[in-house]
Amino acid sequence: MNSIDEFLGRKPSKRSLRRIKDKDLYETVEEVFDTETLLALYEIMRRGIVSKVYGVISSGKEARIYWAKDRKGGDLALKIYLTMTAEFRKSIWKYIYGDPRFEGMSPRNIKQLIYLWTRKEFRNLKRLYEAGVRVPKPIFVYKNILVMEFIGKNGIRAPLLKEVYRDLDLDTHKRIFNKVIEYIARAYHLANLVHADLSEYNIMVYDSEPVIIDVSQAVHIAHMNALEFLRRDISNIVRFFKYEVRLNIPSEEEVYKEVMEWKLKEGMKEEEKE
Repeated sequence: MNSIDEFLGRKPSKRSLRRIKDKDLYETVEEVFDTETLLALYEIMRRGIVSKVYGVISSGKEARIYWAKDRKGGDLALKIYLTMTAEFRKSIWKYIYGDPRFEGMSPRNIKQLIYLWTRKEFRNLKRLYEAGVRVPKPIFVYKNILVMEFIGKNGIRAPLLKEVYRDLDLDTHKRIFNKVIEYIARAYHLANLVHADLSEYNIMVYDSEPVIIDVSQAVHIAHMNALEFLRRDISNIVRFFKYEVRLNIPSEEEVYKEVMEWKLKEGMKEEEKE
């Protein structure tokens, strides 16, 4: 066996997985591909959703993101969550506890919590995408693997706003700022979600347009801390554009008011068109 694709050409047993010694395979899959994850990836490939898996394009403490291909050669991104540490489990529980969509769930079962967190991100992406927020299009979710649209070209991900903002002109920054505020409003009023961790570190810039990423922690507006999270998101965005980009923009309170009144203003625009 010379690659993960060849390895996954037939369904492996748990016993055979443990005996794999192929160096190239290990270099490809790293520590993220434990036995259960390999079996989950096999199932996704068996269903024809993913055809090939390439290298890591982004790496964090909780997850790895891989560049992949579908059967037609189209680009995909695979987000694979790692086994959770106790610290991570504790940190994410505040985003699940109090969310009416996840009532009755227990944080004690680590594996089930990983699967829950992965499904939560898929559902959040779906709601945001349908609300007109530019996020990676969600495609499929299975256990701890999320399949979504690849944001980038030729296996190279689009840069984060934090990485590229010094190369953008003021007009582009103004457009990105206005678009991000619109997305915050759309998320709140149309998807009933608050990102809850929005900043320049989880906004990609692709073809000079913002793409919101990392939405696993996004909470329903019925969550007990939703408005606190909303204000924090707005504060992060205003701080960045005002003090890092040096853009002349409204205050945090003005932006918050704009977001809360967005649906009313959009309704008035529709009436004017009629």
